[in-house]
Amino acid sequence: MLHAECFPQEERSLPFPERWPGVSKFALSACAATVAELVTFPLDLMKTRLQIQGEAAVHRYEAAARRAVLYRGMLRTAAGIVQEEGLLKLWQGATPAVYRHIVYTGVRMVTYEHLRDSVLDRAEDKSFPLWKSVFGGMTAGAIGQFFASPTDLVKVQMQMEGKRKLEGKPLRFHGVHHAFMKVLSEGGIRGLWAGWVPNVQRAALVNMGDLTTYDSVKHFLLLNTPLQDNSVTHSIASGCSGLVAAILGTPADVIIQGEGFMSLYKGFLPTWMRMAPWSLLFWLTYEQIRRICKVSSF
Repeated sequence: MLHAECFPQEERSLPFPERWPGVSKFALSACAATVAELVTFPLDLMKTRLQIQGEAAVHRYEAAARRAVLYRGMLRTAAGIVQEEGLLKLWQGATPAVYRHIVYTGVRMVTYEHLRDSVLDRAEDKSFPLWKSVFGGMTAGAIGQFFASPTDLVKVQMQMEGKRKLEGKPLRFHGVHHAFMKVLSEGGIRGLWAGWVPNVQRAALVNMGDLTTYDSVKHFLLLNTPLQDNSVTHSIASGCSGLVAAILGTPADVIIQGEGFMSLYKGFLPTWMRMAPWSLLFWLTYEQIRRICKVSSF
C-alpha cells in the first residue's frame, strides 16, 4: 500500500488534473463523447433503421416494396418510431454506443495530445506542422479503434438485432453484457477483435479528418485572425472537422464494384449528417469542461 509520505508535499498539493493529466483528459473526453453520443444517437438509429428496413422490406416484398422504401426519409422514420414505439425508443441501443465512445474517444484524444505535445514537439506558439498533425491524428485514431474493437463489435451485433426483429426472427441477445459474454464464449479473446483491421484503417482516416482538421483549423484561426479561444472558434473548427471526417470516412463504408469514383460517396450525406452534429457537440463540450476543470485548452 502506498502512503502519503511516498509522494512529495508539492505533488500532493497539486490539483488532480495536474497530478494525473492523462487520466483527467481521458475522463473529460469520455464525458464529452457521452454527451455528444446521447444527443445525436437518434440520427444513428434512424440511419440504421432506414438501412435494415429497406433490406427487410425488399426481401419480403421485392420490387413494390423497394419503390415504397425510397420515399421514407430520416424525419418520417423518426416520426414512425415515436408513434409506433414511443419517444424513448429513439435511444434504443445507445448503451453499447456510449461504451464504445468512452473507450474509443478517451484513448484517441489522450494519444493525440501526448503525441502532439511530448513526442512530436509542438512549438511554443502552438503552431504544429500539418504533416505531424496528420501522423498524430491517424495514429491516435488507429490506437483508439484497436482498443475499442470489442465494444464496437458488440455495438454492431446489437444493431443487427433490429434487423432480426423486423424479419420475425428470434433475438440472440438479452442485453449488452449478454452479447459481450456470448461473443467471448464463441470466439474467445481473439474473437472480440474480429474484423479489427478494416475498422482500424477507417478510424485512421476519420481521425485524420477529425483530429487533424480541428487542431489545425483552430490554431490557424488563433494565430492568424482576431478570433479568440472561445466557442466561435471551436464551432468553426469543429464544423470543418466534421465535414473532412465525413469526406475521408465515407469511402471506407462503401463496397466498390467498379462504378466509378463518385460511387465512393453514395453514403456521404447520411454520414455527414451524423458526423457534423456529433463533432460540433463533442468539441464544444470538451473544450468547455476542460475550461471548467481548469485544464488547458485543447
